[in-house]
Amino acid sequence: MTIYLYAIATLLLLSILAGLIRVLRGPRPAERMMAAQLFGTAAVAILLILSRIMDSPALLDVAVVFALLAAVTLVAFVVLASRKVS
Repeated sequence: MTIYLYAIATLLLLSILAGLIRVLRGPRPAERMMAAQLFGTAAVAILLILSRIMDSPALLDVAVVFALLAAVTLVAFVVLASRKVS
């Protein structure tokens, strides 16, 4: 079971790498923000997997904080983007 969790974590890290390419090359800010949201989602998933592997409930708390920060960041981006359009 642990090998599968490590494989999933590796695939999540590869998705972060793909998102990094989009952040660097993305033509529009919205695409860059969506790639940043991918970072947040993948980080939460990796923390949940590591919590399971290491049997550490503290990592669950860190994952919740990351998820909340990702949501707040997205809301802040939308607010700022809507102010620039108006």
